[in-house]
Amino acid sequence: MSQATTVQQLPESGTRGLLLVFLAGILWSTVGLGIRLIEDALVWQILLYRSVALSLLIYVVIRVRTGQNPFERAYHTGIPGVVGGLSLVAAYAGGIYAIQTTSVANAMLLFASAPFMAAILGLLILREAVQFHTWLAIMLACLGIAVMVWDKSGGGAMVGNLAALGSAFGFAVFTITLRWGKSGEMLPSVFLSGLFAIPIMAAICIMLDLPLTLSLRDSTIAGCMGIFQVGAGLILYTIGSKTVPAAELTLVSLAEVVLAPLWVWLVLGESATFFTLVGGAILLLAIAGNAVMGARRKPPITLV
Repeated sequence: MSQATTVQQLPESGTRGLLLVFLAGILWSTVGLGIRLIEDALVWQILLYRSVALSLLIYVVIRVRTGQNPFERAYHTGIPGVVGGLSLVAAYAGGIYAIQTTSVANAMLLFASAPFMAAILGLLILREAVQFHTWLAIMLACLGIAVMVWDKSGGGAMVGNLAALGSAFGFAVFTITLRWGKSGEMLPSVFLSGLFAIPIMAAICIMLDLPLTLSLRDSTIAGCMGIFQVGAGLILYTIGSKTVPAAELTLVSLAEVVLAPLWVWLVLGESATFFTLVGGAILLLAIAGNAVMGARRKPPITLV
């Protein structure tokens, strides 16, 4: 293949990757709407049904993509895979609980703090250096979070905010386990998260005397969330992220944060408070600024 041909194909590959990642963000952004449309099921019941559907989808995808046994692929992730899977279970539970107890805008914007948590965990656990501009972005993000929760004095709303931050922390831990395990492959760990979540959520439902059977409406919505919202989104992200730089991934992922409140506003009329909008704008500025500065620090790519 000639050099000219390689140069011509790079933009097409990058554009395709950006499109796939953006589509993943759109699918992920429907989580708030999905939770709002559920009538009676609680977080543990929703996660049980969503995990069953997610596990079945990821099993099929891994089998088709690799031709290998998905259980073996998950087993070979080792301790990092187990920690990552459990951290995802915690992230899922915290995310659903947050959306059920606070506004979707508030929850989604707090979820967006995960990259900064991952940067700090990477420094503490993996000894990865944190750039100066990232520290500035972290401080700005903390300011934004403080503004967002300023008017959330009610017990339920504050617990929801803490659950959202806990969910972000879970996703940050998951990110670290991928680098810790040197795999970079999300799907086996996601498959593990589904396998772990099924017995854990079933046990919690039994302990809380919650029925394991849901209405047709709630079970259908929860199952569709597992297949389309989480599963398909992760598959598109996994494929697309292979040709998209990390800084651009961060910016494109903001589509999820911005679109999620939009869906619930358009469909259900749910709006955000003034403090949520101001704090969220500060947080988004921190994320976008960090991504742009990170891209500028990278040396130019030369084709030889």
